[in-house]
Amino acid sequence: MGEPRGAVAARAAAIVLGAAACYCLWRLAAGSRRGPRAASGGARGPLPDNSPPVSTHTMDRDALQKLIYLLNATDDPLIQEQALITLSNSAAFSVNQDIIRNLGGLSVIGGMLSDCVPKVKEKALNALNNLSMNIKNQEEIQVYITQVCGNVESAPLNSDLQLAGLRLLTNMSVTSDYHWKMTSSIPCLLRLLSEGTERTQIQVLKVLVNLSANPAVTGHLLRGQVPTLLLLLDNCTNRDILLRALVFAANLKKNVNNKDGTMDQYSESSIFFTLCGDSTAFAQKLASLLHHPDAEVKEQVVRILTQ
Repeated sequence: MGEPRGAVAARAAAIVLGAAACYCLWRLAAGSRRGPRAASGGARGPLPDNSPPVSTHTMDRDALQKLIYLLNATDDPLIQEQALITLSNSAAFSVNQDIIRNLGGLSVIGGMLSDCVPKVKEKALNALNNLSMNIKNQEEIQVYITQVCGNVESAPLNSDLQLAGLRLLTNMSVTSDYHWKMTSSIPCLLRLLSEGTERTQIQVLKVLVNLSANPAVTGHLLRGQVPTLLLLLDNCTNRDILLRALVFAANLKKNVNNKDGTMDQYSESSIFFTLCGDSTAFAQKLASLLHHPDAEVKEQVVRILTQ
């Protein structure tokens, strides 16, 4: 005879707390062994947002199953949040990504995106982000892309919830397979690029760089409006933002030159007119950036000028 439902939930709750504590201790120990992380390199799309380590430090299948059961059984947002944090940490290890999928965990975690508690949605997005580093997982996670886009649009500007959604969209846009599900959210992404903080701008640009590498999405992007795009193309701009903005522009220039089209398809306030019209301001910005001290920045400027 199986355990009563309440007993399984209680044991799973204990696993959540114990696993979370063990994970924190492991992270502290691992961090001291690794030392400080090196600075990341330049923006090159399409790129994933994270790269999960391969490790033998994993929870066993039974513990993961109880966690997923708990997440599905409880309505307590504090328990949901802790369960999602533990599953997210577990999903950082590649071996657990398959186990969680095979246990039906993706649909349970995805169901948390409809929760009314922002912290629960944020932690669900973080878990899906780690799980999305697995191609087979992406095939299941892609059903939530429209919902994730909606969460990004409705979340408070620059919030952790919004950033978590953008990180997941970055991973899901590494290949062009699901770009079509994101095209309707391009106006939202461009608005966030204009209105967001530097942290938000970097995350938005990671998604836009991935999308701009796909010729099928070029028209959607070129019709968009970013009043502040030229302001970003400045020697004083944060290097990570500037480089990604230039890669975004270079990708679009390359794709538009390879496509048939007329200028009457686009409004004068569109990205097309900024990049491909007779824009003296854009030309002046590029000329100034040729003197930028960063070699990768200059490389992208030359790429734009020679398209």
